Amino acid sequence: MGPVLDVVLSAGFLAAILRVSTPYVLAALGGLLAERAGVPNIALEGSMLAAACTGALVAGYSGSVAAGAVCGIAAGALLTLLLGVLHLYLGADAIIAGIGLNLLASGVTAYAVYALLGDKGGTSRLHSGALPEVRLPLIEDIPGLGTVVSGQNLMTWIALAAAPAVAWLLHRTRFGFHLRAVGEFPDAARSVGIPVRRVQFATLALSGALAGAAGVFLSMGAVSFFVTGMTAGRGYIALAAVFLGALRPWGVFLAALGFGAAEALAVQLGNLSIPSQLVSAIPYALTLLALAFFAWRRRRPARPTSPVSGVAADPATN
Repeated sequence: MGPVLDVVLSAGFLAAILRVSTPYVLAALGGLLAERAGVPNIALEGSMLAAACTGALVAGYSGSVAAGAVCGIAAGALLTLLLGVLHLYLGADAIIAGIGLNLLASGVTAYAVYALLGDKGGTSRLHSGALPEVRLPLIEDIPGLGTVVSGQNLMTWIALAAAPAVAWLLHRTRFGFHLRAVGEFPDAARSVGIPVRRVQFATLALSGALAGAAGVFLSMGAVSFFVTGMTAGRGYIALAAVFLGALRPWGVFLAALGFGAAEALAVQLGNLSIPSQLVSAIPYALTLLALAFFAWRRRRPARPTSPVSGVAADPATN
């Protein structure tokens, strides 16, 4: 256990958690917004994949990392808006439509890379560039703290800022009030003049943009090229974080950090003499355990309340 503890307690491991958690945080917050608006965004995986591919290709051909990032985020938003059209206008089941869009994104991105570059694996031969790292001159000289926070990718800082921003949007703005009303009581919201579909489409666009930012980080932050299927189920894990976090911004943020920590631990343990199959299974095993815990909490019977005071009664006295 000595080498494992040395890895877990190191400042480098904490920095890796922030870096690896970035796509989970962004995608999970996007999924939270869509879920609170009453449209489950199962297409998080597809939005991330479309954004990662689009960003790398546009950056490579245009020579502009900023243009690649903007186009990648737009691609993620457009895919999620397509989910809205299929579900809200055409009446398709949101879950089935989302899975279909994920499969569509997987096929289209692989075909686009092969058609443009003649490579089935990715865009490694195309020089796409990477998003900048943020250096903190005064903090990076502090032992430990400087290693953790200084030098993180720009998208990591955006992910850290996204959690309080989403919390503020949901609970401190008029749009957030409309969004929650539409998700919980759409008929009541419609009766008081709230444009239900307009709010849902605006929320889906924002949800897709956040998932798109997660995808852009994968191909232009973590590395500087796109690899076919590089999301590797992260969109589904982010969706699990939405429910594990009880549909609350800070809960979702912490759940996403937990999944990121599991993946960072798997990467670090891969350098030790531990079977690679066991290491690779850690993030997915944690996802299954987390969902099982969530289901157990949901099904656990509530404590009876007193008919007089409304306070939960002590089972021992019944």
